[in-house]
Amino acid sequence: MSERESKSRRGNCFEDFAVGQVLTHATPRTVTAGDVALYTGLYGPRFAVQSSDAFARAIGYPRAPVDDLLVFHVVFGKSVPDISLNAVANLGYAECRFLRPVYPGDTLSAISEVIGLRESSSRTSGIVYVRTAGRNQCGEAVLDYVRWVMVRKRHPQSPAPAPVVPKPAERVDASMLGAAVPGIDVGRYDLALAGAPHRWGDYDVGERIDHIDGMTLEEAEHQIATRLYQNTAKVHFNQLEQAQGQFKRRLVYGGVVISLARALSFNGLANAFHIAAINGGRHVAPCFAGDTVYAWSEVLEKAELPERRDVGALRARLVAAKNRNCADFPLRNAAGEYADGVILDLDLWLVLPR
Repeated sequence: MSERESKSRRGNCFEDFAVGQVLTHATPRTVTAGDVALYTGLYGPRFAVQSSDAFARAIGYPRAPVDDLLVFHVVFGKSVPDISLNAVANLGYAECRFLRPVYPGDTLSAISEVIGLRESSSRTSGIVYVRTAGRNQCGEAVLDYVRWVMVRKRHPQSPAPAPVVPKPAERVDASMLGAAVPGIDVGRYDLALAGAPHRWGDYDVGERIDHIDGMTLEEAEHQIATRLYQNTAKVHFNQLEQAQGQFKRRLVYGGVVISLARALSFNGLANAFHIAAINGGRHVAPCFAGDTVYAWSEVLEKAELPERRDVGALRARLVAAKNRNCADFPLRNAAGEYADGVILDLDLWLVLPR
């Protein structure tokens, strides 16, 4: 290979990772009001705190913060060229904490550490476990999470490292939540403007909520969304290459499904204005352009936050399904396997006013 050819990169394969390896990701990204507007146009989130500077200021924010999932996707996107450019699929998340609010004008950067490796049984790929941290321009942590991704091997017969499989916590402890929410004036939290009368105390453990509405994904939309995050994973863009693969078409980035499900959850969880943590999540099945996404939630747990009387936390399972509504709350079948159509199973901590 000539020096001229070596200037371009093909991305890391499974063989290129080692436990303990630290990767500093390019490129720092300043989040702008334009990014927020495009995000809104792609998914239609309606949570009042992120939608209105006036509403946010009234309860104690300096201005409307950036949607939590936009922050997540931007930080995630930074990691893709180094970790998952050659991914087969992103498999799951754990221990994700939103640590500080982000506002338009803030600049985000990311760094990851490889915390585990395991070759797949096919020997054509392996699972890479990483912990990624996102920081703002002041070096302050805004986001921290673990994810695992299946990455192609360069050579199927190349030797695999000894497997190291981390065991993330089942849930983020409630005592670690709430740092990204300033003290709010609940007396000035206008329930009518927010869109629903239900506060933290109005939800019960075990309650299930059908979010009713569905949204159909378009080819151009999911690619624009993924470009917005500077996520360069080939499976989302290169139809010429993907036509030779298992599905014969481009995969929708799993984060698109997460954002759609979150936006749909407004109908039933309108006052759950902040995602404090993602305890865990699985992309159960692939999603493609033309699929229609529905969602439902179940309240798993309620928690008071330390020294906070203004807000409380709900632990909720957010499930997304494609091409079927969620009136019957689809999750698993009689055999314990995920039901047909289920594409996302996400465990969240949500913050609501008390």
